[in-house]
Amino acid sequence: MKSDNAKKGVARAPHRSLFYAMGYTDEELDRPLVGVCCAKNEIIPGHIELDRIAEAVKAGIRMAGGTPVEFPAIGVCDGIAMGHEGMKYSLVTRELIADSIECMTKAHQFDALVMIPNCDKIVPGMLMAAARLDLPTVFVSGGPMMPGHLPGADASNPYAGRNLSLTDMFEAVGAVASGRITEEQLREMETVACPGCGACSGMFTANSMNCLTESIGLGLPGNGTIPAVSGRRIALAKKAGMKVMEMFERGITARNMLTMKNFENALAADMALGCSSNTMLHLPAIAHEAGLSIDLHMVNEISNRTPNLCHLAPAGHTFMCELDDAGGVQAVLAELAKKNLIDTSLMTVTGKTVAENIAGVRNRNPEVLRPIENPFSDNGGLAILFGNLAPNGTVVKRSACAKELMKHTGPARVFNDESEAMDAVQNRKIKSGDVVVIRYEGPKGGPGMREMLAVTAALAGQGLDKEVALITDGRFSGATRGASLGHCSPEAAVGGPIALVEEGDKITLDINNYKITLEVSDEELERRRAAWKAPEPKVKTGYLARYAKLVSSADKGAILE
Repeated sequence: MKSDNAKKGVARAPHRSLFYAMGYTDEELDRPLVGVCCAKNEIIPGHIELDRIAEAVKAGIRMAGGTPVEFPAIGVCDGIAMGHEGMKYSLVTRELIADSIECMTKAHQFDALVMIPNCDKIVPGMLMAAARLDLPTVFVSGGPMMPGHLPGADASNPYAGRNLSLTDMFEAVGAVASGRITEEQLREMETVACPGCGACSGMFTANSMNCLTESIGLGLPGNGTIPAVSGRRIALAKKAGMKVMEMFERGITARNMLTMKNFENALAADMALGCSSNTMLHLPAIAHEAGLSIDLHMVNEISNRTPNLCHLAPAGHTFMCELDDAGGVQAVLAELAKKNLIDTSLMTVTGKTVAENIAGVRNRNPEVLRPIENPFSDNGGLAILFGNLAPNGTVVKRSACAKELMKHTGPARVFNDESEAMDAVQNRKIKSGDVVVIRYEGPKGGPGMREMLAVTAALAGQGLDKEVALITDGRFSGATRGASLGHCSPEAAVGGPIALVEEGDKITLDINNYKITLEVSDEELERRRAAWKAPEPKVKTGYLARYAKLVSSADKGAILE
C-alpha cells in the first residue's frame, strides 16, 4: 500500500504518534487510507449538504475494509459571483482545486480517492486531479436541485404557474427593465426559484459536468441526475465508498476510465444531452492531465453524427429531476448505443463495462429524452465555429439557439468589458439584428474569463434572445440560451482578430456549417493589426496576475502552461 510509506516501520513511529493524536487505531492504520475530498461549504447551494454525502461515503469505505480520511476543497458559486468582479475568480479556482488535491494526496500518501464535488469548477478541478494522480478514484456529486415553482395564474406575469430555475431569475431582471414584470413580481419569484440544496436544476455547467463524469466512467450510474434531496443520493454515496475499495483491490485506476475512447463517449453524451458550452473548456483540460489532446475539429465531427436528444433548461423547460425519472445518463447512453455512437466495451467504476451497465435500461419518458429515432435534431448540442474572427474556434450551445439566428449577419456592437455591454443592454441600446461583441474578457485579458449570463439573460428578458447574437473571448454560463458564442480564440488580449473588430462591422455566423466571418478585407485587418497595441493588464498583483501570465488560450482548455 502506498500509505505504508507514511505509517509502517520503526522510522514511522513519529508519524503514527500523530495519527494516534487524532484517535486513529492500529486496526485503522492497517487498512488502506482513502482520501475523501469533500467540497462542503456554506456559500454554494450545491455544496451546503455535501457533509451528508461525505459521511455516507466514509460509511461505505469502512464497510468495505478501508479507512477514510476526509479533507476539503474550495469552491465558488458562479451564480453569486455573477455580474461583478467575483466572476473573475471562478474559472481560476479549477487549477487551485486540482493543485491542492495533488498536494494533499501526495503529502499523505493516500491509496485511493473519493471525490465529492457538485458545482461548476469543482467537478473539472477534481477530474483534473484524478487524471494527474491516477489512483483508484470514484466520483459522487451532491446531485441536482429540484426546480422551483411560482404558483398561481397571474396573467400579468409570464412566469406564473411555471417551474423555475436560476435562468428564469436572471432573465426576469431583464423583464423588469423592459416593463414586462414588476419589481414586486420579481421579488415573489426570487423567494421560490431555488427551493433547496443541489446544483441548479437545469443542464447548466455543474449538472453537465456531473453527467459527463458518469458517461466517462468515473461516476456511478445516477451520479449526474439523482436529485440532491433523494435518499437514493445517500445510498449512491455509500456505494461509491464501497466501489473505491473494489477498485483498489482490483488495481483499477482513474486513467483506466480516461482513455481517448472514454472522452469520445463523453463528447457523444455531451451532444445528446445538450450540455453547457463550458464543457469545451473542461474536457480538453482534463484530457491534457491524462496525457491526451482533444482537437476542437474532432468535437464538430462527433457533433455532426450525434443527435441531440434532450432539451433541458435552458434549451427547453424540463429539468434534471425529469431526466432522472426518464432513466438518467444511462438511458441516454443506451439510446446512443442503438446506433453504435459510443464504445460500450469500456470499463467503468462499477467494475463493469458500459454495455453491462446499460443492459436492461430503458427510456421511461420519450418526451424528456427523445428516442434516437426521433431526436430534437440530427446533430449535437454544441458546435465550434471557425473563421477569420475565430481562427482557433468559438463555441455555441446550438441546442439552446433560436432557429432564427442559426444563420445571421448583423452589425457589430463592440464593448471592451462586460460592464459596458450590460449598461448598454439595461439602457435598451441593443437593437434587433445586432451582434454584440464583448472582448478583453478572455483567460488572460479578463483575467479569468468571466461568464456573461447577466448580459444574455437580460437580453432574453427583453425578448431579444431570438434577434441578437453575442460573441466574446470570455465565457457563457451553462444557463445561457440564444446565439451566444464564447471562448473566441485567440483572445483580444493577445491580439486575436476579435481585438480588431470596429463598431458597425458586419459579422456573419453560420452555426450548422461551423463558420463565423468578420466581413472585413484581409488588407483592412492587417492595417488594423499594425495599429493595435496590447492593453495594460487589468490586474497586476495577486493570484489573478500570476494566473494571467501562465494561462493558455481557451481552445486549449485555459490550462496553465
